[in-house]
Amino acid sequence: MNRGESTALLLAAVGAGVWLLARSKRSRYDYAGKVVLVTGGSRGLGLVMSRQLSQQGARVVICARDEAELQTARQDLATHGSEPLALLCELTDPADVERMVREIEAQRGPVDVLINNAGTIGVGPLESMTLDDFHKAMNINFFAAVHTVYAVLPSMRRRKTGRIVNISSIGGRVSIPHLLPYSASKFAVAGFSEGLRAELAPLGISVTTVIPGLMRTGSPPQAEFKSQHEKEYAWFAISDSLPLLTISAEAAARDILSASARGDGQVVVGLSAKVGVLLHGLFPELTMNLVALANEFLPALGGIGTGTAKGYQSQSSWAPSWLTQLTEQAARRNNELPEATS
Repeated sequence: MNRGESTALLLAAVGAGVWLLARSKRSRYDYAGKVVLVTGGSRGLGLVMSRQLSQQGARVVICARDEAELQTARQDLATHGSEPLALLCELTDPADVERMVREIEAQRGPVDVLINNAGTIGVGPLESMTLDDFHKAMNINFFAAVHTVYAVLPSMRRRKTGRIVNISSIGGRVSIPHLLPYSASKFAVAGFSEGLRAELAPLGISVTTVIPGLMRTGSPPQAEFKSQHEKEYAWFAISDSLPLLTISAEAAARDILSASARGDGQVVVGLSAKVGVLLHGLFPELTMNLVALANEFLPALGGIGTGTAKGYQSQSSWAPSWLTQLTEQAARRNNELPEATS
């Protein structure tokens, strides 16, 4: 192939990409009156998105596994102009997910928008992670999303319309040390979501993959920590509070909902995620070497070993402290603290 043919092929590819992008764009979606299911909507980012959806007139449905958290979230959303439907559901059980969707359809009508936000995160070195930790991460972070998609798809297919938002992570693009089960599951979410968009686009169903970086949602107290859990919690909570590298949950929620409304295939949320995705795309070897270097500064195996402690059980002089103030404030706002300490 000569230079002229190569140039023509490149221009044709670029033109086809631009055409497909323009073809995939639709008029901005209006959430008002739409039935929106937010999994894991009782706290953190899910609760913040539910607040914003309520303010936009959506008919919000939240689900979670904790009844007390659901009741607190329901009361919270009522102050934002919503009368949410709050349902208990075990998302790792496909039968329970089917039951929940039937209940939603009976009480509110078919789901117009599905936001797969529910997830879990475990922090610790590989030596402290068991096979059960990997299965747990895959079940909650990945298979729960698959279950909800399968449950809402029949109605969306019949109506030839719908929106699906799948929350992955920068850890689903760049694997992060001491977060291997989480990263593996988030890679799976991203792969599933991108393929799903391709297959559902001809049916009029839009799928958006979300790649958030560090967000101040307040999640560290509810995360799980192993090995030297106090040190693991300290670096995790401090990283989650850095004002220049993190994004507020409110700003992240706006970006996510706007991307879905536009019909975007992917949205990368926050400076840390944008830098990470760009660097890894251009210089994957360098990125992996930098991540390996960062691993040298993380806590070694020890402490409780393969045991598990929640973040709120892993506090030290470093966290909470002035270094974690932004995360602590977000935790209080977003229902992330255990009832005894909230």
